[in-house]
Amino acid sequence: MAEKHSSLSLGVISRKSMFCLFSLVSALFILSWFLMLRSTGSAGVIDLSLLPHPKLNSVIDNGNSASWNRNDVEASIGNRARAIPVDNEGDGGEEKPQEKDDLGDVKCNSFDNNCKQVLKVFMYDLPSEFHFGLLDWKPQGGSVWPDLRAKVPAYPGGLNLQHSIEYWLTMDLLASEIQGIPRAGSAVRVQNSSEADVIFVPFFSSISYNRYSKVNPHQKKSKNKSLEEKLVKFVTSQKEWKRSGGRDHIILAHHPNSMLYARMKLWTAMFILADFGRYSPNIANVGKDVIAPYKHVIKSYANDSSNFDSRPTLLYFQGAIYRKDGGFARQELFYALKDEKDVHFQFGSVQKDGVSKASQGMHSSKFCLNIAGDTPSSNRLFDAIASHCVPVIISDDIELPYEDVLDYSQFCIFVRTSDAVREKFLINLVRSIKKDEWTRMWQRLKEVENFFEFQYPSKEGDAVQMIWQAVARKVPAIRLKVNKFRRFSRFGTLKDGMLRKIPSPSNFW
Repeated sequence: MAEKHSSLSLGVISRKSMFCLFSLVSALFILSWFLMLRSTGSAGVIDLSLLPHPKLNSVIDNGNSASWNRNDVEASIGNRARAIPVDNEGDGGEEKPQEKDDLGDVKCNSFDNNCKQVLKVFMYDLPSEFHFGLLDWKPQGGSVWPDLRAKVPAYPGGLNLQHSIEYWLTMDLLASEIQGIPRAGSAVRVQNSSEADVIFVPFFSSISYNRYSKVNPHQKKSKNKSLEEKLVKFVTSQKEWKRSGGRDHIILAHHPNSMLYARMKLWTAMFILADFGRYSPNIANVGKDVIAPYKHVIKSYANDSSNFDSRPTLLYFQGAIYRKDGGFARQELFYALKDEKDVHFQFGSVQKDGVSKASQGMHSSKFCLNIAGDTPSSNRLFDAIASHCVPVIISDDIELPYEDVLDYSQFCIFVRTSDAVREKFLINLVRSIKKDEWTRMWQRLKEVENFFEFQYPSKEGDAVQMIWQAVARKVPAIRLKVNKFRRFSRFGTLKDGMLRKIPSPSNFW
């Protein structure tokens, strides 16, 4: 009996010893990893800027409108770093000057909730024929860029303006190098491409298509096609493209028909687009690319003191009615709504004072229709936002700018096409929205309208800054793809000075 008791005691002691030993080894293992991480925390090993940010959940809307605030959207990733007063309690209350880098920007600690990081952009010095030369600007003094301190080249007006995104982004990068220009700074140009988060290709593709896509009688190909071919040859020969396979490059193709040739050659890059209507998902998609707003062409509604009762028109649409592709709903709705009381549904264009008439019509309407046309998106949505006319969106495949941080359901009404064309469905839906609900959406429109405003110099929270911030939110995914691309580059998988041919998607078209 004593022997049995003794063996049980030894068994208990042995198990306790093993548990203690295991606990000790585990503690030492965790401690060793902690010390190793601290000793190897250089940028080449761990990029602290990619660690979870405590404010991330406040940026991505969870459907609770009360949790949204304007500063959360503006500060999501990219506003230019500013010196933030530090509360040095016990230190006499003095503010410590923050350390700045060579660009004059505050260096951000990844764990500083108040510090905002800047997106660093390397921009190719393309010849002027690819950008401002398309605006009839002539180079002076050997520089390919205009001197913005002397004169800012103007962009053509009319409908050209709606796809002018490349112009505004390029101007913003050039202004970031000039002291004294008062601008917001979600992005800044850097001269060393190895320091950059992304590589910017400054080709004004939309105006190139609008002006030079037709083949003249004495030409074998259009000027636009020639520029695209030259662009592809230039970009793919650069060391920046070769080291990443183009995955960190930004290509602007906001006009749906722009870059028709080059998009097939440069598809690994990030595109900035109006929508994906004329792209295969293998060429462009919401995971890889950025959707940017159109520049509205009607006048903004400044000092808007209107209300539900002072806007006499219930529902407004003026534009092309007979469209191809997904725009069949326009003609269906035209016949369904043209005789409805308080509804304006007419053909219209920019000619014969069309823009002015559209401005007056939208400013005096409660709801404005945004119906899919040749592509899922149109400038009409952004005209409606600028008019504080609650958009009614009928476009099943539409993608919207900044939708990862902005809840459009707070100021827009979405209707499936199959429902919209049902008899009386749309008009009954719109009439069911009463004054209080409309006023809430109208007020929200006035709060967000600045996010869709293009201007130079750029200001905090405007469209230029919001686009840069949308690009910045893609940077971690870009780094992952680039690092994977480089896995075997040290072992001769890629020949020196040679770009491995990137195959086109097998199921394109």
